[in-house]
Amino acid sequence: MRTPAKSKLIKVTPPRVLAGGFALIIIIGSFLLNLPAASADGQSMRYIDALFTATSATCVTGLIIVDTGVHFSLFGQIVLLLMVQLGGLGFMTMATWFTLALKRRVSLRDRLLLKESMNHANIDGIVRLIIRVFLYSITIEGIAAFYFMLRWAEEMPLGKAAYFGLFHSVSIFNNAGFELFGGFRSLTPYVNDLGINLVSMMLIFFGGIGFVVISELIEFPKTRKLSLHSKVVLSTNGILVLAGGVLILIFEFTNAKTLGSMPWDTKLVASFFQSMTLRSAGVNTLDIAELRTATQFLMIVMMFIGAAPGSTGGGIRLTTFAILVGAFIAMLRGKEDVVLFRHRLPAKDIYKAVTFTLTAVVFLSFATMLLSTLQDQDFLKILFETTSAFGTVGLSMGLTADLTFAGKIVMICVMFIGRVGLVTLAFALQPNPKKELYRYPEGKIIIG
Repeated sequence: MRTPAKSKLIKVTPPRVLAGGFALIIIIGSFLLNLPAASADGQSMRYIDALFTATSATCVTGLIIVDTGVHFSLFGQIVLLLMVQLGGLGFMTMATWFTLALKRRVSLRDRLLLKESMNHANIDGIVRLIIRVFLYSITIEGIAAFYFMLRWAEEMPLGKAAYFGLFHSVSIFNNAGFELFGGFRSLTPYVNDLGINLVSMMLIFFGGIGFVVISELIEFPKTRKLSLHSKVVLSTNGILVLAGGVLILIFEFTNAKTLGSMPWDTKLVASFFQSMTLRSAGVNTLDIAELRTATQFLMIVMMFIGAAPGSTGGGIRLTTFAILVGAFIAMLRGKEDVVLFRHRLPAKDIYKAVTFTLTAVVFLSFATMLLSTLQDQDFLKILFETTSAFGTVGLSMGLTADLTFAGKIVMICVMFIGRVGLVTLAFALQPNPKKELYRYPEGKIIIG
């Protein structure tokens, strides 16, 4: 008698749980946004538009098809805000906080999931880190919301100003880029408002450097030390923001549609604000469509790099870029080791950085070519939009509102993969791994 083959169960791994968790939040959010109560006019929006918006909110991207402040009711806006907060902090962070609030024990499996979601090196102290992440995030958002409330109380009733302050504080800190001012204007009316610019840049900075780095910075006065990871993130972020700000100022200095007619101090603030927002924020004080081609291409490169691991941003990540630059410099100098801040990096980290970057380039190229066949638009505009979606930035040159049904599906996939991460998604989809029992002999090929 023939024995029936045993069915192979799919192993539940952290990458699969994380990818599935984000997908579940998106599906639930899309159904809520599709309800008539979510729209200001009481009419259900098309489900594909609700799915696109839910994906953009959960993946903290900020690309929008409809005007958030005009189309959605208070209920719809609150649903968006909750998805942004869940997507930014991570559903595992929120779930752990509720578990601790109910005084329940966090299991080893949950700790492994947290380690994966936070891109942490190990599970030691991961629960303490989650507690700090939640408290730091709420504190930072609260301080910014209070300032925004005071500032906008000059223009609107206090209750509305408080709501606007809370919404935009959460949106900017989580690098989502949703705004309520209407007309797809983002923060362009406040290009010369120093206070709003500085507070927004502070939110973008803390949201983009990662929760591990935030924790170390806050504890630095007591510990007087930073990890190699934090040093690399902070230095790389600083260099990119400085370089981006200077280049944007140079490229747009005489552009009458952007910086040309502004005084010197506003030009400086606007240039560095745009550079900071490229870390994945999605808010802008200059009209992206009116920027020069050189500036738009610079933005594409910066958006591709993205924010830090374990942050609310996307892209290939700051640390990946730093490792690639370190490897490039080491190769030019004839060095065998890649050294950053007097620390030699293991070969596996360099391989991972190269693999992740090459995979991102291939994926983004394919997505751009696919969208080019679906949309009759300028190639640079399509490349800008897909890079913005992959880096979960949310800046737009105006293409998103004109996407076809198929184009929206493509962008939904790009946003989801950009937030979850190509490597995480690859591990989630691959079969149960098997250990290799042999190694092939070493071979040599000619390079260069």
